[in-house]
Amino acid sequence: MVHALHEAQRVLQPGGLLIDLRPAPVHRHIGISNNGSYRELGVMRENLGDDWAANRAVQHVVAEGLFKPAWRSRIECDRVIDTYKEFQVWLAEFVELGRMPSHDRLAKRVENALAAARGKKKIVIRAPLILRVLEKLG
Repeated sequence: MVHALHEAQRVLQPGGLLIDLRPAPVHRHIGISNNGSYRELGVMRENLGDDWAANRAVQHVVAEGLFKPAWRSRIECDRVIDTYKEFQVWLAEFVELGRMPSHDRLAKRVENALAAARGKKKIVIRAPLILRVLEKLG
């Protein structure tokens, strides 16, 4: 990622802005929203190594004097999924990407909670995003 940030710095004009929007390096919380209330069912244990490496890359180019932090915000983000089948597809994509081991127990907990819930119910995946704006120096 340091190489990509160097390339961004190369093509930006002085004072130009680089927007960095990525998931925060925290584990996702899975729950059920049912008739306006939320109940957490578990926490995923994905590998956050790439996220921490990306943060170090940003720190590196700031320390080099290529950019200065202009703004930072943490945005709470809920991904809402309607059906268990859609949740299974979403979860399988994470497993395939190698970001975490199988979470069969968590998936079963979600399936059981959906079956027991009455009324309007949704699966909610909570994970904050970090928005950084960096300004090119020089």
